[in-house]
Amino acid sequence: MHHIAYISRAVRPLTDEDLHELLTQCRRDNEHHHITGILFYSHGNIAQLFEGEPEVIEPLFARISRDGRHSHVQKLIDKPITARSFADWSMAFHPLEPVAFETLQGFLLPHHVPAPPSTLSIADAMLIDLVRLAVFGGATPPQAPAPTAGLDPA
Repeated sequence: MHHIAYISRAVRPLTDEDLHELLTQCRRDNEHHHITGILFYSHGNIAQLFEGEPEVIEPLFARISRDGRHSHVQKLIDKPITARSFADWSMAFHPLEPVAFETLQGFLLPHHVPAPPSTLSIADAMLIDLVRLAVFGGATPPQAPAPTAGLDPA
């Protein structure tokens, strides 16, 4: 078993109808190929974590990378797992507010794990924590290095 997480940017804002069509396609294909995971969308930003057998998810990521509906596809996590984190979800979906997406993106970037802002809704905070657990397991995620005086931490 393996999981991959990535972020990307939609080439145009996705409407509710676009998202519905995308999720319908993902869920149908994922059920057929025994893939589970979660998809996040926020104001043109996309993040997805999916899990399955390596021989299935590696070609899937290659197709996702070439999909013309988004650009700037950046694989963040690609590692073996012992058990599925989203076993009951052929493709869960949750829209996020921009601040929640930035936090989620931080959890997925191994060198920059911010503390979740207190302004997150309870639902967004719980989902981000669920993704953190899926990505890092029970281990404490690596923390962002402390900024050095005079240097931009970006």
